[in-house]
Amino acid sequence: MDKEYRMCRRCIMDTSDPTITFDSNGVCNHCHFFDSIVNNLWFPNKKGETLLSDIVLEIKKTSKGQKYDCILGLSGGVDSSYLAVVAVKELGLNPLAVHINGGWNSEIAERNIEKIVSYLNLNYFTYTINWEEMRDLQVAYLKAGVINQDVPQDHAFFAALYKYATDNNIRYVLSGSNFATESILPASWVYNAMDLRNLKAIYSQFGEYTLKSYPMVSFFRYYFYYPFVKKMKVIKPLNYMPYNKEEAMAKLQKELGWINYGAKHYESRFTKFYQGYFLPKRFGIDKRRAHFSSLILAGQMSREEALLEMQKPPYGSLEELKEDIQYILAKLQLSEDGFDAIMNAPFRAHTDFKSNRTLFRVKDRIKRIIKFF
Repeated sequence: MDKEYRMCRRCIMDTSDPTITFDSNGVCNHCHFFDSIVNNLWFPNKKGETLLSDIVLEIKKTSKGQKYDCILGLSGGVDSSYLAVVAVKELGLNPLAVHINGGWNSEIAERNIEKIVSYLNLNYFTYTINWEEMRDLQVAYLKAGVINQDVPQDHAFFAALYKYATDNNIRYVLSGSNFATESILPASWVYNAMDLRNLKAIYSQFGEYTLKSYPMVSFFRYYFYYPFVKKMKVIKPLNYMPYNKEEAMAKLQKELGWINYGAKHYESRFTKFYQGYFLPKRFGIDKRRAHFSSLILAGQMSREEALLEMQKPPYGSLEELKEDIQYILAKLQLSEDGFDAIMNAPFRAHTDFKSNRTLFRVKDRIKRIIKFF
């Protein structure tokens, strides 16, 4: 953050990303990544329609005779909600819907899930994580001073969902992840939630109990056993269609009575607190920059509209912020003094703790070699 402040002239990413670079025209590396990489993986056109049709045929053929042809994680957010409707109503798939409850569901998210399941007549399963373990792990991450406080939720989500899929002999996982709304996310703002070694190292130093039932997945199970032994495939259908966030929400609201919960990922009360308060206050990072920049590059928001939105606080009001902070502290059993100590403690990188960083590098190198040949 010692460098001179600059903002991209095409999107609104700025030097709050310490690794950002700009070309001679003032356009950032994230925009160039979108142009060179994302546009070759995102098909909101006829080509995408054809590719998706072929994928659906493969799913149905491979899963013929089985109770479910795919599995879908539901959070109550717009991406997974819209994907569920598309999967059933437009693609004719028969997914098993699974929700991983990490203890942070907003009431709106829960109502949205109920509406989706009822509207689509989905078979639905909820996996509830032991709250005492989840709470202790969440507090451990706060005390560790690392940047990605969503790891306890995200790791458990994928670990539980993938295990439940293989336990039920389901090879295809539908994901709401998409380039239209999330093509930009600086590596300096996050850390890989699937680094189990890192999670265990942080918890061993700052946790108070033992993680007995918390869902975990190792590096080799996640990156090799599931895709190569169990032949599991993660499909992202929204990347094969002209997915527009505003239009998707309007359709969900009209057909299901779905409720808008605010900003991206705010269906989780902890993620709302983390993205709307913790990151800006503690690290000087406002993830709305990445979210809005993604929409700009996808043609769903103008740069001027994004700059106007950035003038608004991440929370709707000061009263709402105070209420959420009180709720979070009470649920985590943290005192105000304890929380102040956390907010003022030195920052630590995830890699200050034991990690699988070397394995991730080897994996990425192997992936590049395979693509080359």
